[in-house]
Amino acid sequence: MKHSILGLGLLTLTACVSTTAETLNLEEALDYCDKHVQRTLTELKTDGDTIDYTMMPRNIMASDNRWHCRKTDKAEWCGGFWPGVLWYDYEATKNEEIRQQAERFTESLEFLSKTPAFDHDLGFLMFCSYGNGYRLTDNPEYKQIILDTADSLAKLFNPAVGTILSWPRNVDVYGGHNTIMDNMLNLEMLFWAAKNGGDKSLYDIAVTHAETTMKHHFRDDYTSYHVAVYDSVSGDFIKGVTHQGYADNSMWARGQSWAIYGYTMVYRETRDPKFLDFAQKVTDVYLNRLPEDYVPYWDFDDPAIPDSPRDASAACVVASALLELQNYVDPEKSKTYTDAAKRMLTSLSSPDYQCGDLKPAFLMHSVGHKPAGSEIDASIIYADYYYIEALLRLKKLDMGKDILASL
Repeated sequence: MKHSILGLGLLTLTACVSTTAETLNLEEALDYCDKHVQRTLTELKTDGDTIDYTMMPRNIMASDNRWHCRKTDKAEWCGGFWPGVLWYDYEATKNEEIRQQAERFTESLEFLSKTPAFDHDLGFLMFCSYGNGYRLTDNPEYKQIILDTADSLAKLFNPAVGTILSWPRNVDVYGGHNTIMDNMLNLEMLFWAAKNGGDKSLYDIAVTHAETTMKHHFRDDYTSYHVAVYDSVSGDFIKGVTHQGYADNSMWARGQSWAIYGYTMVYRETRDPKFLDFAQKVTDVYLNRLPEDYVPYWDFDDPAIPDSPRDASAACVVASALLELQNYVDPEKSKTYTDAAKRMLTSLSSPDYQCGDLKPAFLMHSVGHKPAGSEIDASIIYADYYYIEALLRLKKLDMGKDILASL
């Protein structure tokens, strides 16, 4: 894989995409996902046909071929992605056995709706699981659980700062109120709750968080810091730093992907043009620096490129986001974004990134926390979640349907 020249224009980007986008076979890719879901469910069984629904698939290291699972507790931020994968597979297949498994894994997370907020990840945990479950079933119990969780998450909002505190445990470490870029995706649960029976202040919290993040979390070129630190009392911005990226001033791929996805979603919920403009700016700086296969290196500024690991998870997040963002922009840019998403999914669906028969996960070559030496060149559950989400969005787009609705 060869590193592309930095700063390619969007017209060049579009031309590069158009020659390969048509090679993606959507039905084949979704069928592949279903087979790997079935394989995972089989391999999760212990003592005959028993499954421990509190143990969620998290990762498969490059040297392994079985899921490493983690207990559903406050320390496991990825617990909602596997139930979300099951809900998406049910949406694609209408297989009632998959629905039953999705329900059982989802319901093992209910305790989080009754637990005081411990960090910002409640959105990932509960909206990927219960959110998709409610979208597909209209189960009123799911709705109440989401509303309760949104109220809990909102308690981490600091009005002096204007953002939700990400890591209460790390306030002393960073020297103040810390907010990470990942937090943008947890706003979706607040927006949803505000228009589905929750307190209307949840909408205001989400908007204020997005505005404050837009003001302080980005450099002049629209690349993002991973962590923004604020004075907890005065609300003053102190500094932007990294936690999982290469350096404080580098563009960490997954962090930028959260920004792209997050601001696209915020525009959807607010229809405020400033958020649409910003979503395009943070998207274009990402697209202009991609390597030839459109799957980024884990950090765009790692000096070891091209001998540096890719991050398929970031590509999955961005592909899904682009398929929504293309709805909101002018026709020329819509084509650019759609073609780019197809190019990403084409690469991700190739033998270069799919696990094939080697592992029960969908994809290889994601990076979790490289500075800590954790989950490097691994299969990681959130990559699978956003991969199948993106495939379903593209299928709906091809069918002329609302990509946010069920098939």
